[in-house]
Amino acid sequence: MSKADETRDGVALTNLDQPLSDRDDATKRDLVDYLDAVHDRILPHLRGRPLSVIRVRPGQPPFMQKNLPRYTPDWVRRASVWAEASHREISYALCDDRRTLLWFANQRAVEYHPTLATTADLHRPTHLVLDLDPPEGDGFRAAVAAALLVRQALADAGLTGAVKTSGAKGVHVFVPVTDGPTAEELAAATRALAVRAERLDPALATTAYIKEDRGGRVFVDATRAGGATVAAAYSPRLRPGLPVSFPVDWADLTEVTPADFTIRTAPTLLADGDLWAALLPAPQSLPADLVAEGRTIPVARVQAMHEGKRRARARREAG
Repeated sequence: MSKADETRDGVALTNLDQPLSDRDDATKRDLVDYLDAVHDRILPHLRGRPLSVIRVRPGQPPFMQKNLPRYTPDWVRRASVWAEASHREISYALCDDRRTLLWFANQRAVEYHPTLATTADLHRPTHLVLDLDPPEGDGFRAAVAAALLVRQALADAGLTGAVKTSGAKGVHVFVPVTDGPTAEELAAATRALAVRAERLDPALATTAYIKEDRGGRVFVDATRAGGATVAAAYSPRLRPGLPVSFPVDWADLTEVTPADFTIRTAPTLLADGDLWAALLPAPQSLPADLVAEGRTIPVARVQAMHEGKRRARARREAG
């Protein structure tokens, strides 16, 4: 075994000193060491949830992997989920232990995107999520301002949430839910909250799904529902410097930047334990009026599809 190879928890780790990708000066060892250092923090937020990962190889574009490859070890737990879009069963990994996490790290899996529901009931998500996506450029401050609108909209509905950086340029607001809302109920409540946040400051925030309609505003993305995935807390992101999605206290949100939290700084910042678990409020019931309001709001993707067809038709007729 060369110096660039080693074994941890029975997992053979290879080519550790090779560059992780062509985008950064990090090595594969840097990724493996980070994920191993935080395994007891990230695993509780992956456990029991079908997992998609973004992998990268030098000289190749990154790709998202949902279906496990045939060479996956037998000891990796998995869940078969019917994919309506492709009309087939997808064999997702369940990253429940350190051994599996290390295997993924050795596969150059940089990003970890679990579902919002667990295998206990894939039709009943455990969290409501709003993703604040700022416009192109350095828009993190705008995303923070929009997150504060979401916080106010939640408070007005009698709810509380926790916030983390997305690890890219945006912010994620999570609300743990109880009483087993269906995916449809949770999606409706998410749409209602997004519209309420937009209404608080329409010059800053928008629910417009079509990018050209956003006008430089922060997109309050209410589509993280149903079978959607979200980058897990502590997941690295495939960006320069390898930032990670990191929990932040609401009181500190205006003082941080995504670059504060990287695979190099996060382990030290997490010396006291699982910050995300500490910041998440107790699960809450969705107000019935919020769900009812959301059901009157069109589903963004469907609305955007119809609008896109209408615009294309108008262009053809005008041309």
